[in-house]
Amino acid sequence: MQKPLILVTNDDGITAPGLRALVKFMKEVGDVFVVAPDSPQSGMGHAITLDNTLYSKKMKVDLMNGAKEEYSCSGTPADCVKLGLQELLDRRPNLCVSGINHGSNSSINVIYSGTMSAAIEAGIEGIPAIGFSLCDYSWEADFDQAKESIIKIVKEALENGIPKGVVLNVNIPKLSKKELKGIKICRQARANWKEKFDKRTNPMGKDYYWLTGEFELLDKGEDTDEWALANGYISVVPTQFDLTAHHAIQHINNWNLHE
Repeated sequence: MQKPLILVTNDDGITAPGLRALVKFMKEVGDVFVVAPDSPQSGMGHAITLDNTLYSKKMKVDLMNGAKEEYSCSGTPADCVKLGLQELLDRRPNLCVSGINHGSNSSINVIYSGTMSAAIEAGIEGIPAIGFSLCDYSWEADFDQAKESIIKIVKEALENGIPKGVVLNVNIPKLSKKELKGIKICRQARANWKEKFDKRTNPMGKDYYWLTGEFELLDKGEDTDEWALANGYISVVPTQFDLTAHHAIQHINNWNLHE
């Protein structure tokens, strides 16, 4: 039997330890093909390249644990998936996995995430997709702690499928393998960022800004991704890319817009 083809991408760049770990894990499941940014693209969301040229380069980053084929891409995570599907892969992948991201993509962070946008781009193309994130920003983070859980989620997705119009947002707490309590299917917690800008002046007298802020959790529910992560569980949030607020249609229909 032909092994499943798994497209691996991310937003931290093709040499990021999280992606290298995910490639190693996915090789135990199927044939691995990588298309990932040639430089960090965190916080890019679903941006795509329109006014600049895109470049790709065939690479072999890790001779021992590398994929069958790997390409770096000069564009965004969404660009990587588009280019991979349209130009670089010789057959349609059975699954796209994005990550493992260095840092959380839970709750409102999913909106800004390049990791999740890559998965969403695959989902738009009808390919089952999962974004993986570890709640540890360190470049030396221990990704092996969640290996068994990641492989389990991937195998279940391949065997049972993911509903159309849905991708999975998986976040892993910064815990040892022994400390992990399991996996919880959750909803996205209501939260936002209380943002500030740190204004500074460069030596030439020109003002510039650094974005800072504090995470503000507005949700006390025990069925959310934030609750799961805080209590030692891996969170799995089915995430849809149809942004229609279906519950609001009737309310807006009551406005005086039809005369």
